[in-house]
Amino acid sequence: MLFENIILLITTIIMISLVFVGIGIKIILKKNGEFSGTCASQNPLINTEGEACGLCGAAPNEQCQNE
Repeated sequence: MLFENIILLITTIIMISLVFVGIGIKIILKKNGEFSGTCASQNPLINTEGEACGLCGAAPNEQCQNE
C-alpha cells in the first residue's frame, strides 16, 4: 500500500512538473512572453454584460488595444 502511494506521488509530481515546463517553454517562444487573447472583452462567455476590458479599455466590439 505504501509503495503504491509513493509511486502515485512521484507520478503526480512529474506530471505537474511537465505542465510547468510546458508553460515556461510557451512563454519563452511567444513574442514578448505574452499569451494571445488576454483581453476579457473579446470572450462572450466571460463578458456576459458587454463591459469594457479592465486592462486596455476596449469595448467588446473593438480590437484589444494591448496588441
